[in-house]
Amino acid sequence: MTTIRAIIDTDPGIDDAVAILFALASPVFVILGITTVAGNIGITTTTRNAGRLLALAGRQDVPVFAGAAGPLACKGFDVAEIHGSDGLGGVAFPAPLAEPGGDAVAWLAARFMVEPAGTVDLLTLGPLTNLARLVTDHPAAARRIRRVIAMGGAVLDKGNIGPRSEFNMAADPEAADIVFGAGLPVILIPLDVTRKVRASQPYCDRLQASGKTGAVASAALIRAYFQNTTVSGPGSESRPLHDPCVMLLAEDPSLFTLEPMGLSVDLGPTRDAGALTPDATRPVIHVAMEVDGARALDLLAARLTA
Repeated sequence: MTTIRAIIDTDPGIDDAVAILFALASPVFVILGITTVAGNIGITTTTRNAGRLLALAGRQDVPVFAGAAGPLACKGFDVAEIHGSDGLGGVAFPAPLAEPGGDAVAWLAARFMVEPAGTVDLLTLGPLTNLARLVTDHPAAARRIRRVIAMGGAVLDKGNIGPRSEFNMAADPEAADIVFGAGLPVILIPLDVTRKVRASQPYCDRLQASGKTGAVASAALIRAYFQNTTVSGPGSESRPLHDPCVMLLAEDPSLFTLEPMGLSVDLGPTRDAGALTPDATRPVIHVAMEVDGARALDLLAARLTA
């Protein structure tokens, strides 16, 4: 079993929380730290939520560092109607066990310079603001990242915050443009894929029945997603489990089909800000365009219930 040493950059967020609980439960991951960014909700709440998730998992060994309180240039979004005013759908979590550190970008730079080059992944679940600042302010450290696996964007699918724009990209288009133009080893997981990974009520029952702390919490988080869907009942499905796809791809790339492409980012003032367009003049990254959704859900459940 290959060990994945990783840092998680996140804005928890219901699906972020499930992704983090998966990574903490999986024997494959060694999580070196969590950095936070404003996205789903303000930086104070996202940072507190990272600490609450670690407290639930009993992981005092994983430090949290607060990052960007807003995007590089544009105005951010508030999606409390999806994630709840606390960012975690009103699901109960314990208080953080430790105070977070500050200046996530400085910590990322220092950590990547200390670690052997090409040995640590950066798993990004929110807007790319922290990574863009790392690229701009600490380029030598950014070049030492083994790979960036990021959730965001839509390539052929429609957007979820604008006609063609996805939330993480639209929340900071300038940051996405910097990252996709930096020549880093990036794997992007867009809505084209994440919309195919959705849980059912029986799936939540399976998690709940295991009695495992992370699984029970994940079941409650996913059920909070059902509160915001227009169809309910035994056959209904949750909103897409976007962010867990990052961890699932990191652990088992065979679940996904990747395509190489360059991407340009719409930086205009319209509702398509953050929209992605294939562009052969841009540096090549790898974009997930297909997923085995059933196997992905099986792996998610297997780790959470173990």
